[in-house]
Amino acid sequence: MSLFSALMASVSGMNAQSNSLSTISDNIANANTVGYKEAETQFEDMLNEFSPSEYNAGGVATVVNYNIAQQGDPTSTTNPTNMAIEGNGFFVVQNAAGQTFLTRAGSFAPNAQGDLVNASGFTLMGYPINSSSSQPPSYSLNQLVPVQISTSALSPPVASTSATLTGNLDSSASIDTGTLPAANSASSTYTSMTPVTAYDSQGDPVTLNVYMTKTGANTWEMDVYNAADAASGGGFPYSAGPLSTTTLDFNATTGALTTPASGSVSVAVNGTQTINFGLSSLTQVSSSTSVQGTANGNAPGTYESVSVSQSGVLSETFSNGVTTPIYQIPLGTVPSVNSMTSMAGDVFEPNASSGSIQLGAANSQGFGSINGSELESSTVDLATELTNMVVTQNSYQANSKAFQVGSDMLSELVNLLK
Repeated sequence: MSLFSALMASVSGMNAQSNSLSTISDNIANANTVGYKEAETQFEDMLNEFSPSEYNAGGVATVVNYNIAQQGDPTSTTNPTNMAIEGNGFFVVQNAAGQTFLTRAGSFAPNAQGDLVNASGFTLMGYPINSSSSQPPSYSLNQLVPVQISTSALSPPVASTSATLTGNLDSSASIDTGTLPAANSASSTYTSMTPVTAYDSQGDPVTLNVYMTKTGANTWEMDVYNAADAASGGGFPYSAGPLSTTTLDFNATTGALTTPASGSVSVAVNGTQTINFGLSSLTQVSSSTSVQGTANGNAPGTYESVSVSQSGVLSETFSNGVTTPIYQIPLGTVPSVNSMTSMAGDVFEPNASSGSIQLGAANSQGFGSINGSELESSTVDLATELTNMVVTQNSYQANSKAFQVGSDMLSELVNLLK
């Protein structure tokens, strides 16, 4: 009869409001949880038997949804391995059992093994970058590996193979008529000297002293010595050398280098190492002489920090100034984002309704960018949740009142039968 259906409808209403309060409580509890997506209770009626002369209440049921696609506000952190996604996409993570999930909770930090894991213990997955390629051959799930940082990593030494001299040689400088540096004499004179630091195969620094001496109109002599061979106190005479002696000619009108025609000269260092000096940036005009030199190569370096680019390239920076990319961090998504199953730990599991995971590079292919030293905040708005809590409380009280009235009416009916 309809009286019993009224009682059942009231019970379903109280149960529905209880579910609503549960989601509200969960939202409030996770207001500061990184990457948390607000839960929302939606109500749907359950229509029972209906006729023009009699109505049987069906009550109400609830469905809990998560607005997974909604993005929380970014907050800055001091941890370079913390990451936030600006735009579409999710981080691909795995649990200890090797199950794959998607998440926006980017509170990643190295664990004892160096794996990047977030606060819920899920491991970030990525593609290793090798020296020949900065991109994975294909974005597939079976090629993903745990992203690992080794603080004991060492950047290997790189021997110098090239150097560049830049600057100007003063065209109005006096012609040197004394003993030239090529003579390697204690009385050798010169116009200017520039030290250039290079590195050998072991990463040890090798200082090369480059002498420039004006020998005639628009003509200069360039001599290179190994500073390790210098006399006590520095300078001439060197115990060996010069390593190279080259005549430089400049155009009298433009001041551009004309000789050597190649614009470079090779210098043999330590008998086994050759460094190619680029000279095409040198000029000779009426301005003070100022020459600077730089060489490639580097000494070995120890680990200092990591950084992540907006395209998802994770790089290690070493004490020698070398930055080495080590992983490409992909982003993932599914055709129907809000249909994914929400799991404990602020992760989402694809299912038949959502479709399978699709991977791609950050900052391209419709995916958002990755910002290091940032975290995505919860999407919960506390003011809204507190308002919803009051509405839920009033609705529960109204349903309980309806149940009480129905119970009183049923009691009255029972008393009539006595």
